[in-house]
Amino acid sequence: MNDQRPVVIIIFVFLIGLVLLTKLFMIQVMDDSFIRKAERNAIQRVVDHPYRGLVYDRNGKLLVYNNPIFDLMIVPKEFEVGDTTRFLNLFGITKEHLIESYQAARKYSYVKPSTFIKQISTNDFAKIQDFLIDYPGLFIMTRSVRSYPEPVASHALGYIGEISGRQLELDSSGYYVQGDYVGLSGMERFYEDEMRGKKGVKYKMVNVRGIDKGPFKDGEYDTASVAGHNINSSIDMELQKYGELLMQGKTGSVVAIEPKTGEILSMISAPFYDPNSLTGAEFSKSYRALNSLETKPLFNRPIMATYPPGSIFKIVQSLIGLQEGILTPETTFACNKSLVACHNHPSPVNLFGAIRNSCNPYYHQAFRQIINQEVSSNTYKDTEIGLNAWRDRVLKFGLGGKLGVDMPNEKGGDVPSSKYYDHFYGNGRWKYSTIYSLSIGQGELLVTPLQMANLAAIFANKGYYYTPHLVKAIDGDKSRIPQEYLTKHQVGVDAHHFDMVQDAMVQALYGTAQRAIMKDIQIAGKTGTAQNPHGEDHSVFIAFAPKDNPQIAIAVYVENAGWGGRAAASTASLMIEKYLKDSISRPDLEKYVITGNFIY
Repeated sequence: MNDQRPVVIIIFVFLIGLVLLTKLFMIQVMDDSFIRKAERNAIQRVVDHPYRGLVYDRNGKLLVYNNPIFDLMIVPKEFEVGDTTRFLNLFGITKEHLIESYQAARKYSYVKPSTFIKQISTNDFAKIQDFLIDYPGLFIMTRSVRSYPEPVASHALGYIGEISGRQLELDSSGYYVQGDYVGLSGMERFYEDEMRGKKGVKYKMVNVRGIDKGPFKDGEYDTASVAGHNINSSIDMELQKYGELLMQGKTGSVVAIEPKTGEILSMISAPFYDPNSLTGAEFSKSYRALNSLETKPLFNRPIMATYPPGSIFKIVQSLIGLQEGILTPETTFACNKSLVACHNHPSPVNLFGAIRNSCNPYYHQAFRQIINQEVSSNTYKDTEIGLNAWRDRVLKFGLGGKLGVDMPNEKGGDVPSSKYYDHFYGNGRWKYSTIYSLSIGQGELLVTPLQMANLAAIFANKGYYYTPHLVKAIDGDKSRIPQEYLTKHQVGVDAHHFDMVQDAMVQALYGTAQRAIMKDIQIAGKTGTAQNPHGEDHSVFIAFAPKDNPQIAIAVYVENAGWGGRAAASTASLMIEKYLKDSISRPDLEKYVITGNFIY
């Protein structure tokens, strides 16, 4: 037995050696995972962010472009700092920022890169680029922020910002990661998928100090980014600039539309802000400052503010009455001020005179005939039936719901139904005397400025509209416009009924808005003075021009500015002249609007 021990030991050692050799062979020859792990330690995967699509106005002028910025990235495992004071001074950060950013990066990943300092400007990058070699684990990633050659149309264009955690959770495409930028409002958000482009990836070899040693395997695995699509907007930049000049220091909205297409020529929400303030490293600070202002400059009034339409709604009432056969051009009522207040004008008036003079008692009586058609012997039931039928007519004018403009957060206003009054007064406990304020565009009726402008387009087109939109083409191709913006919507009123209404709207300027009259351009318009229980009334005006070949439809709403014939009508008239003639021939009127002393 003792003689066999050396043999057993030799066999045992041989077997152990054979196992080790086999394992080594498998590791070195058959299994390349260790090679891949070693390569990963020396390879950086860098996302190549695409350039976001540009935005142009309807005449090819640049509205939004990309400005390069730089993010300083960190790989915690490789990061080393010798002289901390020198590092802090060089990069312009505090010690607390250094510690917090480093700990956040380590928490994210010890070996993967993450953002250390965001959105370094070109000037600041020039100051630090020669010193990056001294700090292993730091490298630069190039990005871009939005810039605006003209500080206009901030609400229409929108802004971009870093994606939120909630948005990441909702992202089903898998496109975004933490730290990416995304459209947050306006066209930037609505056309995010078209404008964001496609990310690329580059693999770089780096040494132990993090110094770039060139592409991995000559770029075999690299993919190029693809720039986003450019948006040709319908905005007329010169008209937009002029409108913002007129609305400076005021609160309200201006929306101008090309009637035949539904293209939005100008969209102004006042007060406005410089869109350049919501870009770059100061985005969060600027956003908080704007959001804290009582004037709410971030609030997009053309699509989010709702107001009583006031007397402009009398045109809708007239058209519904004509289509139903309840009214004719000869239908006459007395201006009975015991029914509802009115200003002084000849009485009685027919429908033409009612529009021209904006007669409140006329529409009080006309609306009663529209609502109470004696289809039921029960007055309350009769009113309910009439109101619901009337509401169906009104909804076809694009009121009472969202129009579908290519912007997020649009509000739809309200056209009350019988259920609304049942809720407040009880079923069968309300009648015409409860709702008569609807006859003159007051009460529970609410519209947005965009809907007002769309009404003007309907009156110009004699009974149809295209959904208002801000896109004119994508990459210059009009066929890529969403189909919903190319679909004609009929409002259910015969075109011939608009002839008399348009003529009356021309004459209405002589009755309530003489400041808006132009000698060589025939404007058809309607003023409104929306009641405001909290202060001065709001000034409202809608119009289209020229009357016989409408090229622009416009709605102006100036809060706390009194009569519609003053602030709103004057502003609209100047905007029309600017668009149609590219010049202003009435400097006194322009000064009157810019000065803004409308109440006195």
